[in-house]
Amino acid sequence: MKRKLVAAIGIAGMMMSIAACGGDSDDNGKDAGQDSSKGQTLVVWTMDGSAPAQWTKDVQTAFEAKTGAKVKFEIQKWDGIQQKITTALSESTPPDVIEVGNTQTPAYAATGGLAELGDLKQEIGADWTPSVSASSVYEGKQYAAPWYFANRIVVYNKKIWAQAGIKDTPKTRDEFFKDLETIGKKTDAEPIYMPGQNWYFLDGLIIGQGADLVKKDGDKYVSNLGDPKVSAAMEIYKKYASYSKAPKDKDEATPQQAEVFAKGKTGAFIGMGWEAGTAVTANKAIEKDLGYFTVPGATAGKPESVFLGGSNFAVAAGSKKQSLAKEFLKIALSDKFEGELAKLNGIVPNKQSLQSNLQGNAVAEAAAPAAAAGGTTPLIPEWAAVENTPNPIKSYMTAVLNGKAPADAAKDVESEINKRLAQKN
Repeated sequence: MKRKLVAAIGIAGMMMSIAACGGDSDDNGKDAGQDSSKGQTLVVWTMDGSAPAQWTKDVQTAFEAKTGAKVKFEIQKWDGIQQKITTALSESTPPDVIEVGNTQTPAYAATGGLAELGDLKQEIGADWTPSVSASSVYEGKQYAAPWYFANRIVVYNKKIWAQAGIKDTPKTRDEFFKDLETIGKKTDAEPIYMPGQNWYFLDGLIIGQGADLVKKDGDKYVSNLGDPKVSAAMEIYKKYASYSKAPKDKDEATPQQAEVFAKGKTGAFIGMGWEAGTAVTANKAIEKDLGYFTVPGATAGKPESVFLGGSNFAVAAGSKKQSLAKEFLKIALSDKFEGELAKLNGIVPNKQSLQSNLQGNAVAEAAAPAAAAGGTTPLIPEWAAVENTPNPIKSYMTAVLNGKAPADAAKDVESEINKRLAQKN
């Protein structure tokens, strides 16, 4: 999934970037090592904006020193990448290592195109954050390794909050609602910009309620949108939207919520960190008023659950350099280089112990605490079709915001969701 991530956002300036084994034997049955790998070249596909130049250079140097082999990074564009990867995995000479969107990983694994990496998980992944590692597992087997992630935070206008007399950022959801109410009463600003179809924010709320959007019915998946826990999440969303004048039938990109916020008449919005940079591009003057905090949950000290977007690293099943590919992953995902990536790109790393690398990056510091409680859309190959335009869940959201009971709104779209879940991939 395409993700743009903030790199080193601060008051002085903002930079945006696109926002994510042991004992293996090589093809001759020999352990991978410098002698057997010398002269070989490992091909690694990374997405545009994912790997900073310094990180790439440092990993290349370390990989060559350890293995004697070369590594060739080939940068890919997000547009059309799913079909390109699908085609590449079916060929006799695929790239050896591929960056894949975390929610897309199950679909590639289901085709048999990815190598199993259970041994790598045992060697270097014991302390991967479970919520970020979950997307690299399909049907109980490890088919990828978690690389980097990002999630939504609250971006707020400190000037407006000060005008409302609010001195501290909220620690609970109810405190947040109270602050939004205060802004509405004491200022002329719109308390929060919350369009009716900010679908990934709703997904985070659903995760927080302990619900999923699909359930098993025999040997197939069907919609779980009518689950009372999903309804509870939608009611929380409706409460947020009650403080907003945003259209109920549009998402956060129509118009760009950051550009609305940039006009200086909105107290806050919930979005990706890179959207702060979009706001500054639209209105440089707002930069000095920007503040960030973690989306608060029901109780203090426990952030709201969030949708985790990001990327995994996978090894092509058809690669002739399996052992060498795993050596690359051991280096690239080591604490040294995972920490370096976090520091350079401001992304959430694959281990909570590495979040110290985000110190000094206000956006990243706001995002990191929620990662452990985060999750994704259903990790099944069938899910991708559900989100195709027009997304029936967005229609459900608009219906609820216009007054329909969540259970009734769910009934209106579940047949379409089930039809999409039944499509052959």
